[in-house]
Amino acid sequence: MLFENIRNLREDNDKKQQELADYLNVKQTTYSKYELGKINIPIEVFLKLADYYDVSVDYLLGRTKHKKGK
Repeated sequence: MLFENIRNLREDNDKKQQELADYLNVKQTTYSKYELGKINIPIEVFLKLADYYDVSVDYLLGRTKHKKGK
């Protein structure tokens, strides 16, 4: 899975894909494809998800294990 942290955060926060899709103003199927790495995630979506979960974009991308910036 390309963006495992995005799925883990959603599940850890007991959110449904539809809830996040609504927040991002995309279809649920689009959001599912984001999690599975089947389509590229626009930078605007990364920024919105980072704000939503209060984590860094690097964490979402799997570039760091630290949820917040150093």
